[in-house]
Amino acid sequence: MSKTDLSPKDIAKLEIFQKNEISEHIIYQRLAELEKTEQNRLIVNKISADELRHYSVYKSYTGKEIAPNRFKIWWYLFLAKIFGITFSVKLMENGEKGAQAAYKKLIGVVPEIEKIINDENGHENELVKLIDEEKLKYMGAVVLGMNDALVELTGTLAGLTFALQNEKLVGVAGLVTGVAAALSMAASQYLSTKVGIETISPIKAAIYTGITYIVVVVFLVLPFLLLGNPFLAMSLTLLAVVILIYLFNYYYSVVKEVPFRRRFTEMLAISLGVAFLSFLIGLVIRQFLGINV
Repeated sequence: MSKTDLSPKDIAKLEIFQKNEISEHIIYQRLAELEKTEQNRLIVNKISADELRHYSVYKSYTGKEIAPNRFKIWWYLFLAKIFGITFSVKLMENGEKGAQAAYKKLIGVVPEIEKIINDENGHENELVKLIDEEKLKYMGAVVLGMNDALVELTGTLAGLTFALQNEKLVGVAGLVTGVAAALSMAASQYLSTKVGIETISPIKAAIYTGITYIVVVVFLVLPFLLLGNPFLAMSLTLLAVVILIYLFNYYYSVVKEVPFRRRFTEMLAISLGVAFLSFLIGLVIRQFLGINV
């Protein structure tokens, strides 16, 4: 089918597809430059070439050179540098799944589009097999550090808030407790990995667990060190808990391709449930032991 057989509406759709393809061609091209292994680099470059070929197909119908979406390029490269290439690519490919309904409407209008859809469907499968990021190997260590820090420290801070009702004391006590717990968790992770059958490094697993724990500690304790009201600080800490759980589970659901809602709800319920019980325990301790700081 020639350009003259297409309606203005069809041409407008093809121009949108064309812009996406050239943008993703450049994204994959830049991601290939970030790859350290030759095998990964070759496959990402192949996908980049596929996207350029798709762009050329659409160009043959629109008759136009279309500029890439510079923000999209910057955004996905930024995500790759911060969260890793796996997260960036899978998030982008998830967006492609949403666009495929629009692609399918042009099957029969643009003969090549069915092949393009098949290419797009194959990209994610290829990428899942090719990408071998170190941080994903240690995801279990990260999960352990985050889960324990959120549950243990949220409960500790909640209990101390009612027991002491002094934001600076709660903050300092929480910080000391959190750092000590992080070191303990890192040591436990090292020993469990060393005696287990995992192929990951015990030292790196301990580092991932410890650092994750400490990062969570800082986020949760910071309101107590900066604010002048312990209950306001606790409220902001609980908000930080919700945000951290949301962000982590969103990341995990993308890279591991698991349902987001169930994991988020479960983790949030556990953390907030422990916090509520600790609030009650702190109140009981303050009333019955006569603590007055």
